[in-house]
Amino acid sequence: MNHPLPPETSERPLAPGQRLAHAARTSLSESCVQEIQALATKYPDKLAATLPALYLAQADMGFAGLEAMREVARVLEIPEGHVFGVATFYTMFHQKPVGKYHLQVCTNLCCALRGGAQLFEKLRQRLAVQPGEVTADGMWSIEEVECLGSCGTGPCLQVNHEVYDEFIDDAKLDAVIEACRQGHVPEWGK
Repeated sequence: MNHPLPPETSERPLAPGQRLAHAARTSLSESCVQEIQALATKYPDKLAATLPALYLAQADMGFAGLEAMREVARVLEIPEGHVFGVATFYTMFHQKPVGKYHLQVCTNLCCALRGGAQLFEKLRQRLAVQPGEVTADGMWSIEEVECLGSCGTGPCLQVNHEVYDEFIDDAKLDAVIEACRQGHVPEWGK
């Protein structure tokens, strides 16, 4: 049977984990390991500590790539497959590096009807970055997401973990971008 891909790509296809970006480091810092171990004691089952442990690993290594996932599994002494499944299911874990300011725009139906796609395009143009890329200075990355949980007040924008919704006009968008350039993510409504 003929393979649908050209020979150079089908000769030795990569497994899903091998297609992930690799971190410069292969292990967590000792302080991160200690935090994860302390965290695990708060749960009756170590599997329940997977989400918060991945957050710690992502913060420590810059993103939740293959090395971070393996390290979480090692430290918690749980199956790697469980950690891989959790990390690749949830969109808050980044499998490749993101900018210092990672901006996500919901373009799902509710937000799309209120200008989510236009907001995403404005960001792309103003920051001169394409989805999935990081600017050369490491400052910005953008991503279209399905839902940020603010369907009634969209379009919704999230900068790192701060959510902005309701009437994001050009002036407010520029204010958020400028605040990030100044070195901080402003709280919405302040």
